[in-house]
Amino acid sequence: MRGPAMTDVARLAGVSHQTVSRVLNGHPNVREQTRLRVQAAIAELGYRPNRAARALVTGRSQVIGVVAQNTTLYGPASLLAALEQEAAEAGFAVSVGSVRDLDHQSIAAAVERHLTHRVAGIVVIAPVESAGEALERLPKDVPLVTVDGDPRRPVPLVTVDQVAGARMATQHLLDAGHRTVWHVSGPPDWFDSAGRIEGWRQALRAAGAEIPPLVPADWSAAAGYRCGQMLARMPEVTAVFTANDHLALGVLRALHEHGRRVPDDMSVVGFDDVPEAAFFIPPLSTVRPDFAAVARASLDLLLAQIDTNATDPGRHTIAPTLIPRRSVAGPPHR
Repeated sequence: MRGPAMTDVARLAGVSHQTVSRVLNGHPNVREQTRLRVQAAIAELGYRPNRAARALVTGRSQVIGVVAQNTTLYGPASLLAALEQEAAEAGFAVSVGSVRDLDHQSIAAAVERHLTHRVAGIVVIAPVESAGEALERLPKDVPLVTVDGDPRRPVPLVTVDQVAGARMATQHLLDAGHRTVWHVSGPPDWFDSAGRIEGWRQALRAAGAEIPPLVPADWSAAAGYRCGQMLARMPEVTAVFTANDHLALGVLRALHEHGRRVPDDMSVVGFDDVPEAAFFIPPLSTVRPDFAAVARASLDLLLAQIDTNATDPGRHTIAPTLIPRRSVAGPPHR
């Protein structure tokens, strides 16, 4: 019969695994009432932290390995920063294995490097389809969580609700009075992009609105600018939802050059709420993912696996928030 685990303490105290870990590691960022509740649960259950013993047996350290693409894209970079902060608060250091491409060979090599250093567990930021097969081939006894990965794969996953975020953005434009909304999408092999396309279509179908042709792009402002030049020449386009804020920035530049005023002639909504979005001209309405919440949920799942050797593929979907600013208005009167 096994002794009490951290999951039992968390359940009895009514807190997360991460909060229990913070109490055990003496982290100051815990309310006193919460700390006392966790300590009471530890005493009642007779729980003894077993990570030190496990480190002696397995050689694993208080280090979490992260596999991430070497990119400056705002979403993945923000997730990585949030993971490092949350891990530190839980008493873990982070070792980042950067890969040029998220394919099977690159991910497998990065994971092998982490395992060589006896990490306690691994988080893979896996937002593209090519990462899926690699994750299924990883050793089954390694605590593993994927972030923004393939929802069809049987691995623990934490992700932003891309579909809901895109519905919010599209509905915001419909509620302003636009008859339909055009969408400038991200790359086709990204799960974020696919989810935002699906949410856009769902909102238009629910409203009985026409679904315009998709305008494909990548994540760059340059791609947004090229798409914006086309859209600026189409007087029937009055509302655009772009798959991220950098695309929106390019669209805004193209519209300005063609004399299409935002939001008087065309309304624009982005996704990500990059720090500069509030300083665009005009300030950009956008959808804000909660990267800190994604990081916390990821650490909770991973700590549960580390503490209990659980293999159940948990799922956590984090809701984003619509941030209205001044880039949306009603359609122009013609």
